Order: sequence, then C-alpha cells, then structure tokens
Amino acid sequence: MLEAMKRVLLAKPRGFCAGVVRAIDIVNVALELYGKPIYVRKEIVHNLHVVEELRREGVVFVEELDEVPESARVVFSAHGISPEVRRQAADRQLRVIDATCPLVTKVHLEAIKYAREGYSIILIGHKGHDEVTGTLGEAPQHMTLLSTVEEVDQLEVPDPKRVAYLTQTTLSLDDTREVIRHLRRKFPAVVGPPADDICYATQNRQIAIKAIARDSDVVLVIGAANSSNSNRLVEVAQSAGTRAYLIDDERGIDPAWLEEARTVGVTAGASAPEILVERVLDKLKEQGFTEVREVEVMEEDVRFALPSELVRDMAALS
Repeated sequence: MLEAMKRVLLAKPRGFCAGVVRAIDIVNVALELYGKPIYVRKEIVHNLHVVEELRREGVVFVEELDEVPESARVVFSAHGISPEVRRQAADRQLRVIDATCPLVTKVHLEAIKYAREGYSIILIGHKGHDEVTGTLGEAPQHMTLLSTVEEVDQLEVPDPKRVAYLTQTTLSLDDTREVIRHLRRKFPAVVGPPADDICYATQNRQIAIKAIARDSDVVLVIGAANSSNSNRLVEVAQSAGTRAYLIDDERGIDPAWLEEARTVGVTAGASAPEILVERVLDKLKEQGFTEVREVEVMEEDVRFALPSELVRDMAALS
C-alpha cells in the first residue's frame, strides 16, 4: 500500500501588507535620496530579518530620539507614535519622515475626535505594543486600555452614555468581536468607528489561516515573537483545533512537530518577507512534504502612497 503523500497548504494572502511595504519602501527611498545614515525609531516593522537587512544598508535603529543627533533625519515606524514623540523631534530639530501605516493613523484621528467630543474612550489592545502606546498618547486622560471580557465587566466610566471604543489594528477578529459585544451590553449607548479598526490585512490573514487550519495536522506561522498579528494567527489556528507554532524562519521548525503529520499549513504574518516562506517550504520539502498547494481565499490589491515630501524630492532628482 502506497504511503499517503505529505503536503503543504500555503495560505494566501500571507506576508507583507500594504502598510509594511510602504514603511520599508520609505526607508529604502530615504537612503537613496539622502544617503547614510538614516535613523529609525524602534523597529520599522516587527521582523528581525527585515531590520537586519536594513541595518546592513546603513539604517541606524534607535529606541528613543535622544539617541539621534540633532537635525538628523529620522523615520517613525509603521506602528505610529504619540504627540509627545513628535514634540521631542521638533525640539531636537529632527527632519522627520513618518512611516506610520495609514490605517493606524485613522485610529489616531478617531481618538482625537472622540476626546474632543468628551467621550470616555476604550482602546481594545495589548499593553506595551508600539501601536497601542502611540494611540494612547493621543488622549491619555480620556482613554482606558483593555483586552479581555473580564476587564469590561470591571470597567467604570464617568458617564455611561458617553463611551466610545477603538481597537488596535492587529487583533484577533473573534476575540475583539466578543469584547465589543460585552461593551455594548454594559454600555448600550457605546459608539465605535464607522468601520472595524482591525486592518484589512489582519482580517484577511486570519480568514486564510482558518481555511487551511481545518485541513492541516499542524500549522506553522512565520513571524516574530513581538509581532501582534503573527501571534494572533497562531491563536486563530489553535482555536480551530489545530496545533500551531510561531517560528522566525526555517530554523525554528522542530522535527517532532511533523512526525505524525501528513498535511502542514503554512502562513506568514504581515511583517514577514516572502523569502522566509520559501526557506520554510524548502525545509519542509527535505522532511518529505513535497506537494505544495496554495489556498487563496481572496485577492489583495491595496497600495499606500509614499509621504508627499519623499515624492517631491524624488521628482526633484528625476
């Protein structure tokens, strides 16, 4: 009797989203236009492979702006920053290039709007994440951070009729939906943004991993440990009843995970480059998983424009 062929189900869409592509493009264009060094506050995106590649090209990554020489050129990461960081940059006369994802900027603008209108703002997100830190900074006196249904139950606000909610863009759709449901039950007058703040790419990758998880014995998610959207992909696969693991690259695969498996699902978080997917597929091929079937659940065709100052300077040189 022939042994069943081992196969890989490869999720699509996967990997880089439009905000990540834009952020990396901004840094590369800045290097071409202005030369070395280009400073970047925090990781431009949450992936060590991307950061190390840019570092080799002449990018200097810093944690805080006091590490940047006065009047130097600095890029803000895709995750967004608080008004306080902008003030620090102005005080040091830094030449700022903002690579904040437009979808994160949308959340910031919503926070400002609700604060001006006197709402108590509930930000659903994970404490300490760069995106959350930046959003909280827009209206710290008006905003409360929470992430669980239990925290909703304990929540008290000055006026239950003036409550609004926002969400981190990289959360689990299912978990966030449950938190919002509890908010609406506790505060019937609660208002939210016109559309879900969870970004299109996060939603699409979660839908795609659900599609492959149900037919997989084990799922591998390629992404960094500090990548929120990658961690949520692991959780979504596990919620579907499938063993799932987060790996940085092919070196993170434990052969024991594959011993009883006939089908391995593979996807990549929104900050993970496609080259890492290729390396994982090559490693799985060595383990006998020679058939690769791409499972596409939807097409993505989203592009974000570069900042106007970069477009202007590119035009001036052409």
